[in-house]
Amino acid sequence: MEIKMKEQVFEFLEQEKIPYDVTEHEPVYTMEDMERVGLDKLGTLCKNLFIRDAKGKSYFLITASNDTAINLKELGEKLGAGKVSFASAERLQQYLGVTAGCVSPFGVLNDAEHKVEVIFDQKLQGEKRLGVHPNEHDATVWISFSDLQKALKKTGSSVKILKL
Repeated sequence: MEIKMKEQVFEFLEQEKIPYDVTEHEPVYTMEDMERVGLDKLGTLCKNLFIRDAKGKSYFLITASNDTAINLKELGEKLGAGKVSFASAERLQQYLGVTAGCVSPFGVLNDAEHKVEVIFDQKLQGEKRLGVHPNEHDATVWISFSDLQKALKKTGSSVKILKL
């Protein structure tokens, strides 16, 4: 599998004529790191969780605002997946081609078999400036919700919106 890192993410967005901005910064690993370098003042930062069902048959990439509390038990029920948990670092690499700290909706560019379902929190709808990693943690892509949703659908991935 060819891993799509930030340059490929930028090329994909340009090829699809999807507008975006980029802020380059020191590597950040947590939402607190992102706030420390001032990214929270530039738009709505997103947290991204890669989870799986108990049997390891279904995988979900959850994208929500950094201030959204996510209860995994409730989330599993909303997804119709039963009990869910965080996927391992190995599965993160296998399905999205990224490492912990770099989880991003753009990881689905590496999911050629479309095994991962993208779930957006409905609170993100209408947002004009969302901040997500471009599969690396030393840059943030700023993109509107509608453009991000459009970009991910172009990959052939399943994209849903849920109230988290």
